[in-house]
Amino acid sequence: MKVAVLGGGQLAQMMALAGTPLGMSFTFLDPAPDAPAGSLGRHVRSGFEDPEGLDAIGQWADVVTWDFENVPAASARRLAHQVAVYPPPRSLEVSQDRVVEKEFLRSLGIPVPAFAPVDSNESLRRAVEAIGTPSVLKTRRFGYDGKGQRLVRAAGEAEEAWRELARQPAVLEAFVPFTRELSVVAVRGREGAVVAYPLVENEHGEGILRLTRAPAPGLTPRLQHRAEDYVGRMLAALDYVGVLALELFQVDGVDGGLLANEFAPRVHNSGHWTIEGAGTSQFENHLRAVAGLPLGTLDPVDCSAMVNLIGTVPETAPLLALPGTHLHLYGKKPRPGRKLGHVTVLGRTEAERESRLREVLARL
Repeated sequence: MKVAVLGGGQLAQMMALAGTPLGMSFTFLDPAPDAPAGSLGRHVRSGFEDPEGLDAIGQWADVVTWDFENVPAASARRLAHQVAVYPPPRSLEVSQDRVVEKEFLRSLGIPVPAFAPVDSNESLRRAVEAIGTPSVLKTRRFGYDGKGQRLVRAAGEAEEAWRELARQPAVLEAFVPFTRELSVVAVRGREGAVVAYPLVENEHGEGILRLTRAPAPGLTPRLQHRAEDYVGRMLAALDYVGVLALELFQVDGVDGGLLANEFAPRVHNSGHWTIEGAGTSQFENHLRAVAGLPLGTLDPVDCSAMVNLIGTVPETAPLLALPGTHLHLYGKKPRPGRKLGHVTVLGRTEAERESRLREVLARL
């Protein structure tokens, strides 16, 4: 099976590491000369909208997928005329515009924070009146890891916040007083089979995921069922194939306890723990799905935690000396705010996981 990936970052790298033992070969389309996945297959150094580069991978591949959600949807659609493309290009179109995304979720009966589009001073004024403050102003497109958003604490701050976002089309969302942030990673095969990993708890700093605990502490069957119900509606509505991650807020007083924040039509940072902590990783299951193969078991092996290494890489020997600890480095050049790797921590119980996690954090 020949798999082409739009993007050559660490997610593509981990896909290739999972797919090579299955007999898959890989080509990566990425303009960066030092793309992390480049050493694991053929690297086509081309822009994501370059017709020659797209046609080159489309003529070679049996299936095309991607490793980040800002791949131009038009490029995915172009490839779909030549070769199987999964997930479906429509999932990119929905996820790349925050207003379209929220409307899509709401149309499926999935609760979301109150929101209003902003594209003028008048619409900004109306949005603040309707949503109130505190609220969060976000660009409609190209925001990730906390980029492209500003907190609006009072009505008088709204115009300055929009100026800081270069007056791009935006959405004003109600600030959610959540108990914690959760996410669910699910996968749907070509024939419609769906499986979901346990809900995980996420901790962010400066808009970047720092720590994931899997399964989420205190996870109840009711909460897991509700998350699976929501993500299942999305997968069916999109006729989806592959891994999808739905980010959620747990909120007291909300029916079902969960509000949807956003989704990613790809393998996801909050699912990295599955490499060591589940029967089949999210990366292998994504490849199984897009290739039309049976999905693998998801049963967690242990209680897990995943810690992102951001900005700098610590001394590795002390980490590797810790029991139940697994290190993944992506081969990227250090710079502030950049994800350079992650550490997975396993424990037979939540208490053992937390004890080992404290040891890891102490060395970071």
